[in-house]
Amino acid sequence: MRRFTVVIMMVLAASVAWTQEHDHSAHATAEANSAVTMQQDANLPVGEANALMALEKSPRHGEFVDVPYEGSAYPIKTWIVYPERKEKAGVVIVICEIYGLSDWLRAVADQLAQDGFIAVAPDLISGLGPGGGGTSSVSTRDSVVQLIRGLNAEETYKRLDAVRSYALKIPAANGKTATVGYCWGGGRSFGYACAQPGLNAAVVYYGTSPDSAELAKLDAPVLGLYGGDDARVNATIEPAASHVKKMSKVYEYEIYEGAGHGFLRAQTAREGANMKATQHAWPRTIEFLKKHLE
Repeated sequence: MRRFTVVIMMVLAASVAWTQEHDHSAHATAEANSAVTMQQDANLPVGEANALMALEKSPRHGEFVDVPYEGSAYPIKTWIVYPERKEKAGVVIVICEIYGLSDWLRAVADQLAQDGFIAVAPDLISGLGPGGGGTSSVSTRDSVVQLIRGLNAEETYKRLDAVRSYALKIPAANGKTATVGYCWGGGRSFGYACAQPGLNAAVVYYGTSPDSAELAKLDAPVLGLYGGDDARVNATIEPAASHVKKMSKVYEYEIYEGAGHGFLRAQTAREGANMKATQHAWPRTIEFLKKHLE
């Protein structure tokens, strides 16, 4: 009898353990499916993992063009996506992360076009790769990073000037331009707003702020969007905000608790905080761009 009781208890324990494991697995699967569902929200750009799929499914017209760059034998290879609308549209220049002109950056440009803008994403290391190529000519991401890091602010702004001049001549453009940049590109977006007086607006995703000497030339309104767990970048926010306020210029910003650096690309990371940040930051971006470009 005792042996029978022990066997029954062992069977019950195994059943409970299996049930708990099954429930945990089902919960984890549900969370994963939920994350994927959120990533595929038509009103948000996709995360990095789904970028190529989003590009392949896009109904919008996107194309690579060669933007002439004075003084160089190599043009700036640029991805342009057009919105589907009757009216002329504002131009948004999309400035890359330190990873160059990636599929993810092109997918972000596509989302901007869906939201009504002509999105222009230049490969800023065009001509600097093997054989005069750009991002696609480099075999590893680390090599792309090295090339981007070698691109100083002055040279970056010259290249952005060439791209902006080209974009302003697009027949469907309304004559207004803005930048939006990510990480390294976020810092360059803010800096370019100080260097280019004709810019109408700039959006900064988790990029460092310019110093006071650069900020003295700021004219365009700036929106900054930051992850809460990004102390290196966030240490530059308040000094810039204080300086811009004294100049009576516009620098709005939001910090998303729990989100990390690169949250728009890494949307499924940090236990939902990056996705939550994306869900708040992207509508804020579109609202800001529409205000200044339409």
